[in-house]
Amino acid sequence: MRAGACPNSSPLYAANAYNASMNRWIAALPMYNVTPQHAELWRSFLADALTLFAHAGGPRQVRLAEEPYGDLSRLWRRKDLLLSQTCGFPYRVLRLHEAVHLVATPVFDAEGCDGPRYRSAFVVSRSAWQRGAKTLPECFELRAVCNSADSHSGMNALRHAAAAYALEGRFFSSVLWSGSHLESLGALVDARADIAAIDCVTLALLRDSHPGVLDGLHVIGMSESAPGLPFIASKTLDQEHLPALRDALGKAVEIDPRRAQALRLRGVAALAAEDYADIEQMANEAALLGYPELH
Repeated sequence: MRAGACPNSSPLYAANAYNASMNRWIAALPMYNVTPQHAELWRSFLADALTLFAHAGGPRQVRLAEEPYGDLSRLWRRKDLLLSQTCGFPYRVLRLHEAVHLVATPVFDAEGCDGPRYRSAFVVSRSAWQRGAKTLPECFELRAVCNSADSHSGMNALRHAAAAYALEGRFFSSVLWSGSHLESLGALVDARADIAAIDCVTLALLRDSHPGVLDGLHVIGMSESAPGLPFIASKTLDQEHLPALRDALGKAVEIDPRRAQALRLRGVAALAAEDYADIEQMANEAALLGYPELH
């Protein structure tokens, strides 16, 4: 279905239904734009979801933010943010949940996913595999690469899994910060690092678009599961409108099955904010084992 094809039966947006001072909103889905093609599909999905929400009485004046998005932590805290997606680590551990509503959690069709929960795949380089790194404990003193320090899938999940084997607060010989899961895989291919934790949804999307992305690399295990990356909205949006926004996301999945398949998106689920305490618990468990930072 073409983005924006759903008609809006209301000719005018009643701003006072949301916030009298909020005449224009912004929206962006930045988390799974693993290729330009995926970015376009997510933009189409977002446009349809917003149109469906407008049809249910939501605002019509919504601007889709353009890439690059810049500092995502600032984007997620904007008071005019109608809809976006964040990582569970900033949402829970960095207290973003205090500033935003939890709208919904996506349900993906990818190895490592279980309903609205997902895992990280532990991937090692060809040379690490040849040197015997076939389980996580065998990666002791190897070089890790991580997308960012505030990523659950790339950092927190890996730290949690390695904590039981760390000695004096260290497990890896070094940690390279890459900026993205794709760059982390590139560091493994180029032998600049030996192991990375990759979001299983990102990995599935990359395998679809680049079938040879794991050539020479090996998946040696999976992290514990955690709630998926949540869709969020500023608390400026009245809470009573969240069900309609959640419903719009679900309908946007259904109206274009081919797009949903390309995004591996099966639907959305309504989790409680407290469900994301699992991610904070993983961070706390690593700290209790003497491994508070990824080293």
